[in-house]
Parts: sequence; structure tokens; C-alpha cells
Amino acid sequence: MISASFPALIQSFFKDRLLDQRRASAHTIAGYRDSFRLLLQFAAERLGKTPTNLMIEDLDAPFVGEFLEHLETVRGNSARTRNTRLAAIHSFFRYVAFKEPAHALLCQRVLAIPNKRYERAPVEFLSREEIDALLAAPDPTTWTGRRDRALLLVAIQTGLRVSELIGLRCQDVVLGTGAHVRCEGKGRKQRSTPLRKDAVSMVKAWLRERYGLPEDPLFPSIRGGCLSRDAVERLVAKHTVTAQGRCPSLKRKKVSPHVLRHSTAMELLQHGVDRSVIALWLGHEHMETTQMYIHADLRLKEQALSRTTPLGAKPGRYRPDDKLLAFLEDL
Repeated sequence: MISASFPALIQSFFKDRLLDQRRASAHTIAGYRDSFRLLLQFAAERLGKTPTNLMIEDLDAPFVGEFLEHLETVRGNSARTRNTRLAAIHSFFRYVAFKEPAHALLCQRVLAIPNKRYERAPVEFLSREEIDALLAAPDPTTWTGRRDRALLLVAIQTGLRVSELIGLRCQDVVLGTGAHVRCEGKGRKQRSTPLRKDAVSMVKAWLRERYGLPEDPLFPSIRGGCLSRDAVERLVAKHTVTAQGRCPSLKRKKVSPHVLRHSTAMELLQHGVDRSVIALWLGHEHMETTQMYIHADLRLKEQALSRTTPLGAKPGRYRPDDKLLAFLEDL
């Protein structure tokens, strides 16, 4: 049996399968790319082979299992992230099973690797005091500080995913009456999110300083290109550390770009915004996804508890038959 070339298979998977056949979105392709980048780095370290020298037989089920364990134990990824990486690998091997039937058994064994079950932790979000401390953390006297403060304000006010945030272009901001930002979310869905007056003022000032072309990134790196996901995660972590001096409660929280998105949802929920509107605001495909914010909102639960009768409480003097007894006594 002639061994299949892994480089040829991975190239046809991205080009033929994802781009031409499935017409996958840029976000999906970027996620698959990141998964295989980690896999190739692991293969180089464990097998001593460069990506161009890999064969499909090298990526058998035991090797994939070792890679998934590496993600959790060495990189510290959660079970949910591990399952996301495995989904990309499964998609590739389903394609290989049709493309190279001679490797069907190898593909079957890899596809048999199950997702890992995990406990859903409570949704982490920031309080109003913590949000204010984080927004005040960037240094307004520097270019990067002004960029970061505008980015954080837009992120917290709109609830954009980090991929949507770094994909914003200058032309995606509409100021004036009905100010909003346009973005492309999951499934190539276009949506517009309104901006409050404070965000409008800051973004307007940033655009004057940014002075970019319509197609340029709204929040560029110092070299003028798009920020990476890692860069956004680092700047959020950096400013969180600074904000801890003003708001010590941040020391107990692990703040990430997605926590900012959760904070947006909780702000809307606590101000009485309907769940269907929150789902539209955040670009959720299903309204049920917003259910997790109701579970996370302790104040809503406290309000529900306040409407119940305390256990063991003594009944009042009034009884349903009091009026009947008074009526009989008057006869």
C-alpha cells in the first residue's frame, strides 16, 4: 500500500473540503487552522518530523490521544477546548476516509475517540465596579493605552466575540444618529450592535487618531495589522492586573475577552432586557443559549426567594374562616 502524503491531504482538506465544498466561514477555517498548528507543533516535538515529512500513519489514534492529553496537562486547556480541537481532527479524518479508503481503519479508530465530558462552571462576569476599574486601567497618555481603552469599551458595551472584535474595520463603525458597529458572526450572519454615547465619543476620538482607510483594522497592532486573539487576551490580562489595585475583587477572577462578553449579557439581563433581545444582541443562534445567564444571576434568584414564605414561619392571626365565624356570632 502506498502511504498517503499528509501534506497533500491537509491541503486538499482546507482547499477542497472547507473552502470549495462547504464554503466554511473565515472563523471556522481559522479555528481549524489553529487546531492543526498545535497538532503539527506537537508532532515536531514528539516525532521529530516537520509537517512536510509527516505521513497519515503517524497520526494514529494513540498519537491523537497523546496530543489531547498534552493540551490539558501541559497547555492547561479545558475539556471544552480539548473537544473543540478534537472536532477539527474528526472532521479531517472523515474527509480522509472518503479520500483515501485504504486508510479507513485508521480513520475509524481516530473517529472513535470520544469527547470528554465536563462540568459546566458558573458563568464568570464582571460587576459594574470591576468594569469601571478595568476601563480606567489603560494609560491614556500612550497610543496603545488609548487603543486598548477604546477596544475594551467597545467589547464590554457590544459583547462581540473576540474574533468579531479583531475583525472590525474602520468602515464597520457608523456614527451619528443610530450609531452602531457592524460585524460578521458565526455562520456568516451579519448583525449591527448599537453604541452608547460614551462609546460613540471614545470611538470617534479614536478614529480621528487612527486615521485609517475604510478597510483598515479598527484596532490595529503597533505594526498596523490585525490584532491576534492571543494579543487581545494578553492586553485584557495586563489591564486586569492594573485594575486590581483599584478593585481588589478582580484578584479572585480570571478575566478573558469572553468574560467581557458575559458581562455584557449580565448587564442587559439585570436591566430587564428580554432574553430574546439578548440573544439577538450577542448573535446567539438559539435563544436557549442565554439561559445560562439566568442561572448565573444571583440577584434574580434572590428576588424569587423574597416572594416565597419563609420555612417555619408562624401563620398570621387571620384565617380563611374568620369572617364565617364572625357572621355566625352575629346571628
